[in-house]
Amino acid sequence: MKTLMAVMLCLGLSAPVLGAGKPVATPYAPARVLFDFYFDDPQKIGSALFWVRSLVNTLQSPPYDHPPEDNRVVVVIHGTEIVTVAKHNAAKYQEAVDRMRYYAGLGVSFKVCGQAMADFGYRIEDFQDFIEVVPNAITELAHWQQQGYALIVPQIQDKRFDIESIR
Repeated sequence: MKTLMAVMLCLGLSAPVLGAGKPVATPYAPARVLFDFYFDDPQKIGSALFWVRSLVNTLQSPPYDHPPEDNRVVVVIHGTEIVTVAKHNAAKYQEAVDRMRYYAGLGVSFKVCGQAMADFGYRIEDFQDFIEVVPNAITELAHWQQQGYALIVPQIQDKRFDIESIR
């Protein structure tokens, strides 16, 4: 066994040394981002808003410190989550509404599809005051992409495992 180890060392065949990860501070520019919210369950908006939070908080924190007015973030809402921004559902979706209102205060634009609005039987006055209604979500998504906005489509999965059980 000692002979084998000596031969391996001579040939440079030692056991691999495991290193550690290292932080990287990618030089992020202010954002021009478009989020496409189209969910099969209104409750998924809560998880999707964490995607918005991740973008906004990262860019407004050190080492980037981009002020809110430098970031351009648009959220287009056109799935079942449209019910979360209807005033009559405010109590049911209060946490999501409060979070959207907070991000709207930081300059995030929340836009509802006018066709989805009609499909759900809503009128413009049925929505929260931070909501803008656009003619059509698909046309709106194309418009912002043509303006150079990066498209992010949150993939919201049903959580089946807690972090501790799979760590």
